[in-house]
Amino acid sequence: MNFDLTHVWPEIFVATMACIVLVADLYTSRRDVAYWLSLLTIVGAAALTLALPAGGRELTLTDTYIAEPLTDVLKMVAYGVVALVFLYSRDYLRERDLLKGEYFVLGLFGLLGIMVMISAHHFLTLYLGLELLSLSLYAMVAFDRDSSICAESAMKYFVLGAIASGTLLFGMSLVYGVTGSLAINEVAAGVVAAGSTDIMLLIALAFMLVGVMFKLGAVPFHMWLPDVYHGAPTSTTLYIGTASKIASFALFVRAIGEAFGGLESDWRDMLIVLAVLSLGIGNIVAIAQTNLKRMLAYSTISHVGFILLGFIAADGQGYQAALFYTITYVLMAAGAFGMIILLSRAGFEADELADFKGLNQYSPWFALIMLLLMFSMAGVPPLIGFYAKLAVLAAVVEAGLTWLAIVAVVFSVIGAFYYLRVIKLMYFDAPEGDTRIDAGVGMRVVLSANGLAMLALGIFPGALLALCGTVIPLALR
Repeated sequence: MNFDLTHVWPEIFVATMACIVLVADLYTSRRDVAYWLSLLTIVGAAALTLALPAGGRELTLTDTYIAEPLTDVLKMVAYGVVALVFLYSRDYLRERDLLKGEYFVLGLFGLLGIMVMISAHHFLTLYLGLELLSLSLYAMVAFDRDSSICAESAMKYFVLGAIASGTLLFGMSLVYGVTGSLAINEVAAGVVAAGSTDIMLLIALAFMLVGVMFKLGAVPFHMWLPDVYHGAPTSTTLYIGTASKIASFALFVRAIGEAFGGLESDWRDMLIVLAVLSLGIGNIVAIAQTNLKRMLAYSTISHVGFILLGFIAADGQGYQAALFYTITYVLMAAGAFGMIILLSRAGFEADELADFKGLNQYSPWFALIMLLLMFSMAGVPPLIGFYAKLAVLAAVVEAGLTWLAIVAVVFSVIGAFYYLRVIKLMYFDAPEGDTRIDAGVGMRVVLSANGLAMLALGIFPGALLALCGTVIPLALR
């Protein structure tokens, strides 16, 4: 049995530091201690991941843990995103008297869950990582204990999340009954041997797909997403809308892409229906929203539809496009929620579309940053969002599903309306109420870099796209 811990040190480090942050916060009255220790934890985990790269597909911990180039890339993206979340959230939490060590501890344990999911090569390991992330998110949604809206959102998220986790676990139990194993490589071999004629295996696939789609937020398993995005503190919404999407990508790759690769023709048909529904409902319902967080929630659903299109292609090009789109979306979403935090202040949440009226008149620079983010989400060239959509559409056409690519383009054109509406409010409407921006210099600099990255990556998309293609494992090609 292989118990080599070489590639497990990042997880060990994050778990240890999360406990240290918890204890340190208990014995100090300075809230910034937890913040700086958390950033130090992320930097340390990134350094360990870079210092101990995976040369190929290496299994350890009795084949329950896998290290490969894909895991390294996903972890580095997760580190960067969680660091952005902490940096954007610091002033927001302080102004609301919520700057407490528990927020950063929960964020680190959530990051640990993401890391476990990324490297899981056994269904039980995958489930443990998922539950670690989910429990952290439930607590983060209810973090503002004085807010009844936060408590309601957390309860909805917990109940529906528990149902989804139970569905996923039941699917795993059926898989074990059919294949006699929960190791992903052994399950994949058992699925190929059983084939699509095994009804129990198809039922197991359906149950697992429901659980995975809930975590992704695909229609019709999206009912939790708008309420949670709206009701949670914006700092928590930022975490859910970005870091958890990396985990959802890893969950699909492991639980469906690798384990059920032998039933590709069966789950592709299911994904086509889910993708079309997500693209349609996400883009159309977003038009009716007046709250920006709810609009971005439905926008997320539509973007999930595009990620599913990459999975539908079910080849190396498709997974490359899905990974490229996921990374791109996470960066765009981080910037968009960061803009809400930027304009918010004590006693005021800038989460209504009307709050962005006339932004160009009192802050032309951040109006430009928001314009870049909205145009990128809409898929306007030469921003990175355009190339993400193009990569997915090219993979779908290459797979012989030209009609599906046309449907996606049509819904993208429809969806451009609500992004352009934000730009119209910023540039053509007069500002309302107090127009001051209280954010610190660090927040302004990093958010500016976040927005400009949409343009820089759009002008030079080749490096990131090539990286995504390089790290896709042979098991998915």
